[in-house]
Amino acid sequence: MKARIIAFYLPQYYPVKENDEMWGKGFTEWRNVAKAKPLFRGHYQPQLPADLGFYDLRIAEVRKQQAELAKESGIEGFCYWHYWFGRGRRILEMPFHEVLTSGEPDFPFCLGWANHSWSNKTWKKLDRFEKDKVFIEQHYLGEEDYTQHFYTVLPAFKDPRYITVDEKPLFLIYAADQLPDAKEFINLWNKLAKENGLKGIHFVARTASTGALNPRISRKEMFAGVNERYNKLISQGFNAISSSTLKQADIMTKGYYRKMLNLFLSRHSIQFGYERYNYRKIIEHLYYPEDRRVDVYPQLIPRWDKTPRKGRDAQIYYNSTPENFRKSIRYALDTIKDKPDDKKILFLFAWNEWGEGAYLEPDIKYGHEYLDVLREELKE
Repeated sequence: MKARIIAFYLPQYYPVKENDEMWGKGFTEWRNVAKAKPLFRGHYQPQLPADLGFYDLRIAEVRKQQAELAKESGIEGFCYWHYWFGRGRRILEMPFHEVLTSGEPDFPFCLGWANHSWSNKTWKKLDRFEKDKVFIEQHYLGEEDYTQHFYTVLPAFKDPRYITVDEKPLFLIYAADQLPDAKEFINLWNKLAKENGLKGIHFVARTASTGALNPRISRKEMFAGVNERYNKLISQGFNAISSSTLKQADIMTKGYYRKMLNLFLSRHSIQFGYERYNYRKIIEHLYYPEDRRVDVYPQLIPRWDKTPRKGRDAQIYYNSTPENFRKSIRYALDTIKDKPDDKKILFLFAWNEWGEGAYLEPDIKYGHEYLDVLREELKE
């Protein structure tokens, strides 16, 4: 086995009451995608879907077609983003609920807890200096709420399609650093899992390899302590790390001082515009020695362009082509080649994050080329 590719899956493409109230009736991120405009010569925008069109995830046939495309390209399964804000409050749960209860599509899956608040800036660009207004807040309410959360997802854990590591269902936490009582949460869920016939939970902490960008510290300080950062999460009970090295790659590609200047201008100047990076250079800095650890699962990125969400404030990887993606896949495969088969996990960011220009689904420019490249590189 060369790799276990698990693709992040955004279940946002159908109307929900909360989005209607904040951004207008019928809002999904397709609205952002369709109105995106190119910001420089040769900038590929708008990026528009091909085979599946502007789909609605309430339609079972769409979900089936997505699974078929993913399976043909060598993807093992989807990691559906799952929302639990506390006190039983959820959102965007319908597509996965349909997948779970109907048994279709017959395609592996796992869950990633997107444990972050939603604000007026979550899906749509506003003025940089407009106040951030939280309209769904993430709460951490302790044992009773954590127990309710566990029993809500237990039917998924017991589904034969659920992705496992060491015979334990894989559960990813998006903002692992923000979980205030991670050790207690993990211990409780492991206890409940064993009481319900499981061997435990394989907890994966998604985290950046560096802390927040800070002009007051040096480049050396910013890059130091990656192992310590990961080990701290492992000591809390996480079994593995889903590493994101985008900040490191940005700095290595653009240069430390220029990146810090951009950061300063973005916070203080209404004249500051987009940041663009050459994807061909970015991929040379995506993988670090720490990614070779058995308990670290690196990230595979086909492309990245936040123009639909951010407009002129976007971060853009230009020159992201299928052949450059092929090079990135080879770097990633080399990084995990010595790991046990069960741990040769690469998280693909993403299957369908169209609003961030991070997607593998066919588009009108490249068709199936990205999917074909992935399938070809995964062949034994």
